[in-house]
Amino acid sequence: MIRRVRIFRSRSRIEQIDLYTRGALYVVPWFFLLVEAGALVGLAGPRPLPRALAVALIAVGAVQATFGIGLTRRALDRYLRKETTGLTWRLVVSFVLLALAVCLFAKLVTVSAEDVAQVGSTTFMGLTVAPLGSLCLVVRKRTYWMLCAAGSFVAAVPFGVAGIPVPALVGVVFGALFVSGWVMLMARVSGWMLSIIWELDAARAVQARLAVAEERLRFSRDMHDILGRNLAAIALKSELAEQLSRRGSDAATAQMAEVQRIAQESQRELREVVRGYREADLHTELVGARGILAAAGIECRMEDTAVEELPAQVQSALAWVVREATTNVLRHSDASRCAVRLRTVNGVAVLRIENDGVRDAPAGAGDGAGGGSGLAGLRERLTALGGTLTTEHGAHRTFHLTARIPPEDAARPGPEPGSDRAAGQAEPPAPQPAAAGLEGRTA
Repeated sequence: MIRRVRIFRSRSRIEQIDLYTRGALYVVPWFFLLVEAGALVGLAGPRPLPRALAVALIAVGAVQATFGIGLTRRALDRYLRKETTGLTWRLVVSFVLLALAVCLFAKLVTVSAEDVAQVGSTTFMGLTVAPLGSLCLVVRKRTYWMLCAAGSFVAAVPFGVAGIPVPALVGVVFGALFVSGWVMLMARVSGWMLSIIWELDAARAVQARLAVAEERLRFSRDMHDILGRNLAAIALKSELAEQLSRRGSDAATAQMAEVQRIAQESQRELREVVRGYREADLHTELVGARGILAAAGIECRMEDTAVEELPAQVQSALAWVVREATTNVLRHSDASRCAVRLRTVNGVAVLRIENDGVRDAPAGAGDGAGGGSGLAGLRERLTALGGTLTTEHGAHRTFHLTARIPPEDAARPGPEPGSDRAAGQAEPPAPQPAAAGLEGRTA
């Protein structure tokens, strides 16, 4: 049991809602059956025939509730446009069991006390959940009501054969229609709600992919605008210098010098593009984190009064921390609340991010919170500024990420991304944007 609870908690929030909704439809028939089973047998009396009919009706209800689990699951899958097999014959068997239950109930009403009709009606409602609920999920609403109207008159036939008076038969017809509407309201709304949340999840995945594609398109457009023009100029001037050199003209040297100048200018512009792409704005990241978390249904509290007091390099480094932490909250947790606090303590910039949705790590796995490459890259970035990054698990499935940067160390200017030191060494890869994290989460 504990293992199943852990498996349930390890699933995403949308999957948990899906399982909860399906489980409710599975449990409803058993609820009606178990609540009224004892009363039904007691009111049947000591006579063998009524008691046998009551026990048979309860047995048919138990078979219907057990068999209906698979039927309801497949009907919901069909409503959600998933591949299903074995739905038709299960639906036929379920309606055969329902017809048998109607015959047993009609006979039980005629040979038992009047109170049995009321108790048996409550038990009978549980018998209709699986067949009628599955039917309303796989056919149109108009077709469903036409079939239910015809079925209501057919259901009154066994009661008429058993000798039930005409006013009671009218009550049976209207009672059957009421039960049909109640089952449709419960099953159809459940399927409709599940379809909405899965469509929202798919839309969120598409939105994340579009954000990543838009960012890639922007970067490629900037690269094309810079390198395309300059490379074309380099190609033309190189061709001109080649022709001049063949003629022995001294102008070839001037053209090659111009080629060198254009190449250096292209290198400088490329560095500026890369630098602008790699730098992050802390205020923008905090606003974006709040919006992304709110869209995911996570309550977010921000305390960022110390933003304007921090140097530019410290803000840029902490902006990457906010972006990576937001991505991890969306990808690796089931948080309902998240708090971001930015303060300066004794001249040290302290950024603390907390969430309450830590998932249970699988057996044999390491600390997923701190073992990812994203946090490792952040530690390297903060270490270059004299800062630290720590993670810890708290009580009640909480997780804390804390980044500290001394302003006096961060104030020292570091090497530019395109400096001579970086010319001979490849720069470490930057953490992926939050949109990329969303893409990985929803894939």
